[in-house]
Amino acid sequence: MVEAASQEPLEQQRAGRGRHAARRPAGGGGGGLLRSSALMAVGTVASRATGLIRQVLQAAALGTGLLATTYNQANTVPTSLYFLLIGGALNSVLVPQLVRARATHPDGGAAFEQRLVTLVLCVLGAGTALAVWAAPVIISLYQRDTPATHDAFELTVVFARFLLPQIFFYGVFSIFGQVLNARHRFGAMMWTPVLNNVVLITMFGLYLGLMTVPGQVADITGAQVRLLGIGTTVALTVQALALIPYAHAAGFRLRPRFDWRGAGLRKSVSAARWTLLFVLVNLVASTVVTRFASAADAALPDSGVGFTAYSYAQQIWTLPQAIVTVSLVTALLPRMSRAVAERRVADLRADLSRALRVSGVVIVPAAFFFLAFGPQIAQLLFAHGAAGAAATAPLGRMLQAFGLGLIPFSAQYLLLRGFYAFEDTRTPFRLAVCVGAVNVALATGCHLLLPPRWAVTGMAAAYAVSYGIGMLLTALRLRRRTGGLLDGRRICRTYGRLIAAATSAGTIGWLVARSCAHGLAAAVWAPALSLAAGGTTMALLFLVLARTLKIAELRNLPGLR
Repeated sequence: MVEAASQEPLEQQRAGRGRHAARRPAGGGGGGLLRSSALMAVGTVASRATGLIRQVLQAAALGTGLLATTYNQANTVPTSLYFLLIGGALNSVLVPQLVRARATHPDGGAAFEQRLVTLVLCVLGAGTALAVWAAPVIISLYQRDTPATHDAFELTVVFARFLLPQIFFYGVFSIFGQVLNARHRFGAMMWTPVLNNVVLITMFGLYLGLMTVPGQVADITGAQVRLLGIGTTVALTVQALALIPYAHAAGFRLRPRFDWRGAGLRKSVSAARWTLLFVLVNLVASTVVTRFASAADAALPDSGVGFTAYSYAQQIWTLPQAIVTVSLVTALLPRMSRAVAERRVADLRADLSRALRVSGVVIVPAAFFFLAFGPQIAQLLFAHGAAGAAATAPLGRMLQAFGLGLIPFSAQYLLLRGFYAFEDTRTPFRLAVCVGAVNVALATGCHLLLPPRWAVTGMAAAYAVSYGIGMLLTALRLRRRTGGLLDGRRICRTYGRLIAAATSAGTIGWLVARSCAHGLAAAVWAPALSLAAGGTTMALLFLVLARTLKIAELRNLPGLR
C-alpha cells in the first residue's frame, strides 16, 4: 500500500504515471497496512469514545423505553434509507472504481470523480425530499399505528421529519470520504465524526441541564422535540461539511458535471445494482426485527426490553469491530483492488489472512468480554437519569446474547471485501439473502414463542447465529472465487488458541466480578468495581495465556511487541 505521507502528488500521477503510480511492491506493504490501520484506529477510538459519552447522556435523557424508541427509531431511518439509495454502493463498489480511474484515466480520474460526486448528490437530494414527504408511510413500516400507540407513532413521525434530511449529509460525508480514501488519505474520515459527537454531547447536556426530563411519550414538549431534532441533524451536517476542505487539500476540485452519458458511470451503476439488492435484503431483515422489538416496547413501555435496548446493546457490541476491523478494511480494500487488477490473487489471500488473524487478537477476547460482563457494562453505562438499574438489565442480557457472534460478524465483514476487490457484488447479495433469511426466521420464532420480556434478547442471539452461518458460507464461496486455499489451517490454529485463552480468562474474570458484586451488593459503585476487577483479571490473564500459547499476532498490537 502507498501510505498517505509518501503518496506522490496528484499532478505527478496526471503527468503520465498511470497504473504504476498505484502499484506497490509485491512482497511488502504489511507494515504500511498496519500503520494506516493504526492511524484510522486512533481516530475511530476517539470517535467511538465521544460517541459512547453521547450515548450515555442520551440514555440519561430519554431512558431505554418507548420514549427513547421514538427518537432512536426516527434516527435510524435516515441511515437505512441512505444505504438503500446509494450508501452501500459507495462503500463497496465505487472505491475500486475510483482507484482504477485514478490509475488508468489520462487525467488521473478527475472527470470521473466530478461526475460521480455530482450524480451522488443529485440522487440523494431528490431522495431526501421524497423521504421527508413520505415520513408517515416510512415510519408505518417500523411500528404499528394503533389507538394504544398512536401518540408514540405521531412523535416518531415528527422526529423523522426533523432527522430525514440527514440522508443527504450522510451522502456528502461518504462521497468525500471515498474520494479521500482513493487518495490514501484515511485520517479525516475517521476523525470528523468526533465533531458530530461533540455537538450531540452539547445538545443532550443542554437537554438534561435546562429542561425537565420527561418520563412518558405524552410528557415531552415541542421545544424538547425541536432541540433533539434540529440538534441531531446539525451535528451530522458539521461532520459532513468538515471533509470538504480535506478533499480540496488532497487535490479534488468540486465542479458539477452532468455529462454522465458515455462517461463510464454505467459500469458503476450496474455493479451497484447488486449492492443495492444486498442493502435491501439487510434492510428488510432489520425492519422485521425493529417492528418486533417495537412491539415489545409497546407491551412493556417502561421496562427497556425493546428496540432502544437492542440498538444500544448492538452499538456497544460493534465497538471493537468498528475500531479494529473497519480500520483494517478501509486501508485494505484499495490495496486488494490493485492486487486483483494486477492479477496478484495470492497477495489478496495473504492480505485477508493477515487481517483476519490480526483483528482476531482483539475481536475474540472482546466477544468473551461481552459474554462475561454484559449486565455490568449495561448498568455502569446506562443506569442513570431516566433509566434505572432494573430498566438496563434486559440490555445487559442482550449484550451477552450478541457476545460470541462478534467473531463471525467481524470475520464475514472482512471476507466480503475479497469479493468487492474483484468488483463482484452478486455473491455478497446471495450471501446476504441467506443471512437475512436465517435472521428473520429466528427472530420471528422469538417474537411468536417468547414473552415480550425475553423476545428481543432472543433476537440478539438470532442475529449472532445468522452471522455464524453466513461466515461459513462466505469463506467457502471466497475460497472457490480465489481458486485456492485461504490459509485456513493457519487462521483456524490462531483462532483456536485465541478462543482457548479468552475462554479461560473470561471464566476466571467472571468469577472475580461475581465475587466482588456479592461483597459490594449495597454499594453505589458495585457495578464499576466488579467490572474493573473482573475485566482487569480477564485482560491480564488473556495476555499471559496468549504469550504462553505463542500467538504471534499479539506482537502486532501497539505496546505488546
